[in-house]
Amino acid sequence: MELKETQHGYGQNTYHLVFVPKCRYKYFMYQGIKKLCKKAFYGIAYCYNFKIHTLEIQPDHVHLFVSFAPSIAISKVVQLFKGISAHRILKAFPDIRNTYLRRNHFWSAGKFYRSVGNVTAETIQHYIEQSQHGWTFERQTKLRA
Repeated sequence: MELKETQHGYGQNTYHLVFVPKCRYKYFMYQGIKKLCKKAFYGIAYCYNFKIHTLEIQPDHVHLFVSFAPSIAISKVVQLFKGISAHRILKAFPDIRNTYLRRNHFWSAGKFYRSVGNVTAETIQHYIEQSQHGWTFERQTKLRA
């Protein structure tokens, strides 16, 4: 993963997301629904300038590894992926709505998300602790001189 430069910053905004259909129904066992979901996700990424690194669709859930601009909230990204894909799937397969869904929701209300980077939490903690001690030592040395 590379770091991206923005107008006022420099960093990385990459997440692992997991979405689950309502009641964990195994909708994605059906190739038509799976293919449409994949197409919808890539279309959303293209339209909103997200970068999908990996997309894996299991029978009862979806794993998505995606990068996006730091100005966009994770909740907005989840809303876009789940909302647009659900609309397209339910439009193409209206029988799902009548047979399985309560209150016409394709995805469950929850989500899993985790930020992903090239370093571990321990590495960052160590870096911060060491840089603080170094700064304090340099600062004290300069003040004594």
